[in-house]
Amino acid sequence: MKFLDTKDYIVFLIYFLIVASYGIWIYRKKKSHTSDSKDYFLAEGSLTWWAIGASLIASNISAEQFIGMSGNGFKMGLAISTYEWMAAATLIIVATFFIPVYLKNKIYTMPQFLSRRYNDTVAMVMAVFWLLLYVVVNLTSILYLGALAVSSISGFSLSVCMYGIAIFAILITLGGMKVIGYTDVIQVFFLILGGLVTTYLALSMVAEHYGGSGVLEGFAKVKEHASDHFHMIFKKDNPNYPSLPGLTVLIGGMWIVNLNYWGCNQYITQRALGADLKTARGGILFAAFLKLLMPLIVVLPGIAAYVLYKENSGGIVAAMTQGGELNQDKAYPVLMNLLPAGLKGLAFAALTAAVVASLAGKANSISTIFTLDIYKKKINPGASEQKLVSVGKTTVIVAMLIAVLIAPLMGIDKKGGFEFIQEYTGFVSPGIFAMFILGFFWKKTTSNAALFATIGGFLLSVFFKLLPLFANLAFLAPFGFATLVEQKNGAMVYEIPFLDRMGFVFLICVAVMYLISKAENKKGIQPKGLEIDKSMFKTNPGFTVGALIICGLLAVLYTVFW
Repeated sequence: MKFLDTKDYIVFLIYFLIVASYGIWIYRKKKSHTSDSKDYFLAEGSLTWWAIGASLIASNISAEQFIGMSGNGFKMGLAISTYEWMAAATLIIVATFFIPVYLKNKIYTMPQFLSRRYNDTVAMVMAVFWLLLYVVVNLTSILYLGALAVSSISGFSLSVCMYGIAIFAILITLGGMKVIGYTDVIQVFFLILGGLVTTYLALSMVAEHYGGSGVLEGFAKVKEHASDHFHMIFKKDNPNYPSLPGLTVLIGGMWIVNLNYWGCNQYITQRALGADLKTARGGILFAAFLKLLMPLIVVLPGIAAYVLYKENSGGIVAAMTQGGELNQDKAYPVLMNLLPAGLKGLAFAALTAAVVASLAGKANSISTIFTLDIYKKKINPGASEQKLVSVGKTTVIVAMLIAVLIAPLMGIDKKGGFEFIQEYTGFVSPGIFAMFILGFFWKKTTSNAALFATIGGFLLSVFFKLLPLFANLAFLAPFGFATLVEQKNGAMVYEIPFLDRMGFVFLICVAVMYLISKAENKKGIQPKGLEIDKSMFKTNPGFTVGALIICGLLAVLYTVFW
C-alpha cells in the first residue's frame, strides 16, 4: 500500500501549524476572560454566526461520516444522504423553536434544562447517563475510528495515531469554546476542500476508466453504471430497506434521530447557547446550508468507489477485501490512497480535521456537564470561577485519557460504521426526545413522566429489538413495518427496521407520559413550566428567506432522486 509522500507531510504540517497558531492567537487575545466559566465553556457572546455554523459542522462530521457514510454510499447509494439532507430541515426547526426556549430561559446545559423543567433527580440521572455515553461510546468511537483511518493512510501504528489525535484535540479543547469555535472555521475549510478534492479525483478516475475525462463526465458515468444507487426512497423489495425503510426517512423515525441529535444534545446545542438569538439562528442556518453539501464529500466518493470496484479499476477489489470478504468501510481510505502526492496530504488533513474537531467538541461538552452540573452542584457548590475552569480543563484530559485506554478494548472496528452508531444511539433517543419535546411545549408534563421516558424508552427499544426472537412479525410485513432479515432452519425471521422502531417507541413514550402527567395533575401536582411566548418564535426576514431556499432545494433534491 502506498503511504504518504514528503509532499503530503508538508501539506499536513501546514494545516497543523495554521490551526495551532490561530488557536494560540485566539486564546491569547481572549485570555483576560478565560477565568470566567461561562466564557470558557460557552464563549458567551463571542462567537459570530459563521463561527457557530462552522463549529456545528466540524463537531458533527467525523470518521463515522467520512469512513462509515462513504461505506454506506458504496453499499446502498445516495439514499444514506437522507441523514444529511433531513438534518438541514431539522436545523431550521431547531433554530425556530428550540433555541429561543433555551436562550429565553438562560439554559446553558441539557441537565440544567431538565433540572429547571422537572427536578434535580431527573437532571442528575441524565447528567451521569450523558457523561457515560459521551466518554464510553462517542469519544472512544470517534478516537478509534479516526485513528484507524489515519493509520491506514499514513502507515503509522494505530497507537501512535490515537495518542497523536488525542493530544491535538486536548490542546484545542483546553483553550475553551472560543478557541474550539474559531479553529473549527479552519477545520471546516480543510474538511470541505480536502473532501471535494477526493470527490473530484474519484469522479475523474471513473471518467478516465471509460475513456473520458472531467468531473461531469465522471458523474454521468457513475449515474449510468450505478443507476440503482441514485434513489432516495427504497421500495420494500430493496435489500437495504431495513436500514432506510421507505417513507420513514421523510415522515417517521428519521425526524427523531435528527431532532434529538440537533436539538437535545449538549455536544451540538452548546455552540449556539452562548450567543444572542439572531446570531444563533444565523449560525444554525449556515450549518443547514453546509449540510446540503455534505453528501458530495462523504457519499458520492463511496458510489464512485462502487463503480470502480465493479470494474476492478486500479486494483480496488484487492484493496477493499479483508480476510476474503468485502469491507465497505474501506471505500474512502482506498480512494485517498489513490490520490497523487500533495493532494493526498490535503485529503488526509481533511480527515484529521474532522476527527480532531469532533473530539474537541465532545470533550468540551463532557467538561461542561461534569463541571457545571455535577461538580458545581454536588461536589463544590462554592467553587470560584477560576476553580471551575481548572476542573473543566482537568476533566478534558481525564476523559481523553480514559478514551485512549479503553478504545482498543471495545472491538469498535468489528461492529461496523455509521449505521451501527445510528441504530444503537436510537435505543435512547426516542425517550429523551419525548421528554424534551413535552417539557418544551406542554406545561403539565410531570417529573415522573420524564423519568418514565428516560428509563422506559430504553427498555421499550430493547423489547422491540428482541421481539423477533419470541414472536413472528410477518403480519407487519404487508404494512412495511417488518422486513425479512434472515432465514433460520426453514423459518422466516422478520425484524422491525430500527427507524420504525424509534418511531413506535417515541409515540408510546409520549402517550404514557401524557397519561402519567394527567393522573398526577388530578392529584394536584403542578409541574414547573418554562417561560414561553409566541413572539419568541418569530424569525427575521433574512432567516425566513434562507429557510425557504433550503426547503426548496430539499424538495428539488428529493424530487430528482426519488
